[in-house]
Amino acid sequence: MFAHNGVIILFTLLIALMASIMPMPLSADAFRPDWVLIVLIYWCMALPGRVNIITAWVMGFLLDVLLGSVLGVHAAAMAISIYIIVVNHQKIRNFSILQQALITGVLAALYHLVVFWLQRFLIDIIFLTSYLYPVVTTIILWPWVFYLLRKVRRNFSIKSVSYTHLRAHETRHD
Repeated sequence: MFAHNGVIILFTLLIALMASIMPMPLSADAFRPDWVLIVLIYWCMALPGRVNIITAWVMGFLLDVLLGSVLGVHAAAMAISIYIIVVNHQKIRNFSILQQALITGVLAALYHLVVFWLQRFLIDIIFLTSYLYPVVTTIILWPWVFYLLRKVRRNFSIKSVSYTHLRAHETRHD
C-alpha cells in the first residue's frame, strides 16, 4: 500500500517545499518558518531508517534551486542539521514537546548560521539579525507540526521499513 507509505512522506516534504517558496508580504517574509527543516526533523525522529541525511541533502538542494541560491548551500546546512537529529533521535524522541521545540530552534539557528557562513565565504554578504527571525517562528510552530505529522503517520500507518519484513514479502511473491 503506497510502497510502505513513502508517498505520504514525500507529499509532506513537497508541501514543505511549496510553503518555503509561497509568496508572503514583505513584513512577514522575514519570519517565514523553516518548513522543510521542521518536516525533516519530524520524519528523522520518527523514522530515521527511511528519512535521513541523504533525504535532507536532496531537499536542501531542491531548496537551493527553488530559492535561486548558490547550489549546495542549503543542502550542506540541511544535512548538517539533520545529522544531529539522526544521531540523537532516540534521546530527542523522549524529550517533552517544549524541549523538542527548543532543540528544533537550536537546529534552525545552526541551519541559518551555516547558510550565512557559506554565503559569506562564497558571495560576501553581511550578517543581519533578521537572518535569525525564522528561528522564533520555527520554535513556535514545532508543537503543531509535530502533532499534525504524528496524526498523518498514524492515520496512514507509516512505519519504519523492516528488512526482514521486506524479505518475507519478497519471498512470498517469488
